[in-house]
Amino acid sequence: MQEKTFDINKNGLSIRCRMLHLANSRTFNRVVICTHGFGGSKDAGNITKFAEKELSKYKEDAVIAFDWPCHGKDARKKLTIAECMEYLETVVSYTKETLNAEYIYNYSVSFGGYLTLKYVAEKNNPFTKIALRAPAIPMYDLMMKNISKDDLPKLEKGKEVMVGFDRKMKVDKDLFEELRQGDVRKYEYFDWADNMMILHGTKDTIVPIEDSQAFAENNVIEFIPVENADHPFREPKYMDLAIHHIIEFFAP
Repeated sequence: MQEKTFDINKNGLSIRCRMLHLANSRTFNRVVICTHGFGGSKDAGNITKFAEKELSKYKEDAVIAFDWPCHGKDARKKLTIAECMEYLETVVSYTKETLNAEYIYNYSVSFGGYLTLKYVAEKNNPFTKIALRAPAIPMYDLMMKNISKDDLPKLEKGKEVMVGFDRKMKVDKDLFEELRQGDVRKYEYFDWADNMMILHGTKDTIVPIEDSQAFAENNVIEFIPVENADHPFREPKYMDLAIHHIIEFFAP
C-alpha cells in the first residue's frame, strides 16, 4: 500500500491530507473520503485499517483523509463549523478535479459524521454512498459536555475557552450558535437514504446509540447496531465487523 501526505492550498486554507492506494496512478475512478472524530486526526488507526481492507478488495480505489480545522497537524487554533464545511468542500473538489473521481464515497466517524450530514443537507451531496459510524447527531449537547463549570460563565460572556484532548483548541459562543442552528435532526434525508448507512455500538457511552437509531428510523436509513462495541470500537473484532459492513456497502 502506497501512502502520500500533502497539503491542499486553496482560498487561504492549507488542508493536511493523507492518501492511500495500491494502483500506480495519479487518477482514480473511485475515491473514499474518510473523516475522523473530535480530537482525532487523519492518521487515526481506524482509517488505516479501513484503507487496508478497502484496497485489498477494490485495488483500483484510493482512500483520502484530512485533518479537520484545529486537529492533527492543522495550523488553525480556533474551531468554527463554517471552516469545517469549507475543508470538506475543498477536499471534495480536489477529489473531483485533481483525482478525476467519478464516484466519491464517504466514511465518517462521530464529529465527522455530524459534519458530513450537515454538509449534505446544507450544501449538496456529492457522495455515491455514505457510511457513518457513531455519528454525533446531537453535536451541540455533546460539545457542551466539553465545557467545564469554570469555563461556562466565560463562554456565556463571549470569551474564548479551550477544549480538546491531546491538542487543545479555542471555542467561543459563536461555535455553539453554529451547532445550535445546524442541528441535523431538523433536516430530511429521504432523497439520499438508500445510499446511506449508520453503524453504532450498543455500549457507546460518548454518543448515545438511541440518537442514531431514532435519526435512522426517521429518515429510513439502514441502521446496524454492533453489539458490545464502545464509541471508538476499541475491540478489533468489532472494528473488523464494522469495516466489513461498510466495504460491502461500498461495492460498485
